[in-house]
Amino acid sequence: MSIIELTDEQQMIQDVARDFAENEIKPLASELDREGRFPADLVKKMAELGFMGIFIPEEYGGGGMDTLSYVLALEEICKACASTGVVMSVNNSLVADPIYRFGTEEQKKKYLLPLAKGEKLGCFSLSEPAAGSDAGSIKTTAVKNREYYIVNGTKNWVTNGPEADVIILFTSTDLSKRHHAVTAFIVDKETPGIIVGKVEHKLGIRASSTSQLIFDGCRVPIENRLGEEGLGFKIAMQTLDGGRIGIGSQAVGIAQAALDEAVSYSKEREAFSQPIYNFQGIQFMLADMATRIEASRLLVWQAARMKDRKMKFTKQAAMAKLFASETAMWVTTKAIQIHGGYGYTTDYPAERHFRDAKITEIYEGTSEIQRIVIANQVLKEYS
Repeated sequence: MSIIELTDEQQMIQDVARDFAENEIKPLASELDREGRFPADLVKKMAELGFMGIFIPEEYGGGGMDTLSYVLALEEICKACASTGVVMSVNNSLVADPIYRFGTEEQKKKYLLPLAKGEKLGCFSLSEPAAGSDAGSIKTTAVKNREYYIVNGTKNWVTNGPEADVIILFTSTDLSKRHHAVTAFIVDKETPGIIVGKVEHKLGIRASSTSQLIFDGCRVPIENRLGEEGLGFKIAMQTLDGGRIGIGSQAVGIAQAALDEAVSYSKEREAFSQPIYNFQGIQFMLADMATRIEASRLLVWQAARMKDRKMKFTKQAAMAKLFASETAMWVTTKAIQIHGGYGYTTDYPAERHFRDAKITEIYEGTSEIQRIVIANQVLKEYS
C-alpha cells in the first residue's frame, strides 16, 4: 500500500470495508460467480454500512465521506468480488452522483435519499444496440405531450437493470440534432411501458446482472427530467468522468486480488525441490505486477482527490481508468501464468479475476475512448 497518508476517517472506512469484504463477501464470491446470482444480501449489508451513497452528503441520506474514501472502500469490495463492487459503483457514481449534481431539490428528496441509503437501487441507461461509444447517436426518443414525455426505444448493457428501482435514462428529443438533443430523466422502474429485455450471460462479473431495458410508450412526467432539454450529453459525460474513477478502483481491486493469490501460490507450489517464488522468472513477474498496481492506485487516488477539490479531473479520470484497467488485464494474465495449469481451472480464483478484469477495459468508456479523451485534453493544454 502507498505511503500517502490517509486521514483517520479514511483509514477507518478502508478498514471497515476490508473486514467486511474478507469475512462476508470473499467466502461467497466463487459461488455467486458460478451461479450467476445477484448478491442481494451483500448489497443490503453494504447499504447498512453506508457504502451505497458513501460520498453523498448526510442530509440526502449519504455517508458524507469524500471520493477518496469511496475508492478506498470500493477497492476492498472489488478485491473480494468484482460483481458486488460494480453494484456499489453504479449506485454511487452513475446514479446518486448525477442526481446530487444536477437534480432539483424535489428530485433529491424523492430519489436521492432512498438511493443513498440503499433502500432503493439505481441503474444508468445510456448505451443502445447501435450506440455505444458514439453516445450522440442514441435512438431512444422522448416526445413531450402536455405534462409528460412519451419514451420509446431500447437500451443495452444496463448494469443492475433487472433489480433497479430507479433509472437514469438518456433519450433524444430531436434525432436530427444528435448529442445536442440528448436529454436525461430520472425514471421509476415500475412505470408502465418499461420491460426488462434480454438478461446477458457474461464472461465475467457474472453475479452482477446486465440487461436490456425496453421503453414502449412509457410516460415520464416533465418534473422527472434531469436538467434542461438538450443538456443530457453534458450530464452523461460529466457523470462518466466520476464513474471512471470507480472503475479504475475496481480494476485495482481485481489486480490486487490476483497478485495476492499469485504470491500465496508461489509460496505453496514447489518445483525442482523448492518453492517457485525462488525462481527469478516468477520474481520478475511479481515485481512488475506490484509496480503496475501501485502506479494504478496512485492515478485513481489522484483523480479522486481532484474531484474532491472540485478541480477539472476529466484527463486524470481517463488516465486512471485506462491504466488501471489494462493493468488488471495484464496482472490477471500473469497470475494465471504463475499458477500454471491450476490457474486455468475453477479450483483457484485466478481464472475468475482474469474474466472479471476484461470488462474494466470496456464499460464506462473503452480503452480506445479513454485514449481519445486523454489526447483531446493534452492537445487543449498545448493550444
